[in-house]
Amino acid sequence: MIQKIVLATHNAHKLEEVRAILKPLGVEVLGGDEVGLKDIEETGETFEENSRLKARAAYAQVQMPVLADDSGLCIKALGDKPGLHSARFAAEHGGYPAVFDTVWQALKPHQDWSAYFICSMVLKTGPLPADEHVFIGKMTGKIAPKASGTHLFGYDPIFIPDGYTETCGVLEPEIKNKISHRAKALEKLTGFLRGY
Repeated sequence: MIQKIVLATHNAHKLEEVRAILKPLGVEVLGGDEVGLKDIEETGETFEENSRLKARAAYAQVQMPVLADDSGLCIKALGDKPGLHSARFAAEHGGYPAVFDTVWQALKPHQDWSAYFICSMVLKTGPLPADEHVFIGKMTGKIAPKASGTHLFGYDPIFIPDGYTETCGVLEPEIKNKISHRAKALEKLTGFLRGY
């Protein structure tokens, strides 16, 4: 069993979420800041390519098991955009919550506001391509007509998951940590770790 994993991120919220999910397995998760991980450029064409790039670059730096992910919001009526560029798209439109107005404006002519979050996660346990294990998670839902909630992470305040009437901004972290795209990818990862 792997005892320690470096999460290739400097995002404290993401680190907290991954730690909470992997804690029952007794796996210690170190953040990028704790191991002095340098920023890794995401130049891939897909979520999986980006997560592989990050995992390889991080593994080269720390020489221990690394977990890297890439995720984003895909809105069907907008051709699955912002997708791969979700964070960049937000930054270009004034950050959160300013970007929500841009999303609503783009969706005005459309009736279908369905969307999904996707997460590609790669666990790299050694130097070879065979040491890379990919886990994909998806959370489907729709864009809300107005923002709500106090959990202000990314697009959460305007995303209503299927089966719920409230946005992810309203849902308690305990619920979101069970249904999110990252949680679903991590669920597959935990299954893999149990048998590793």
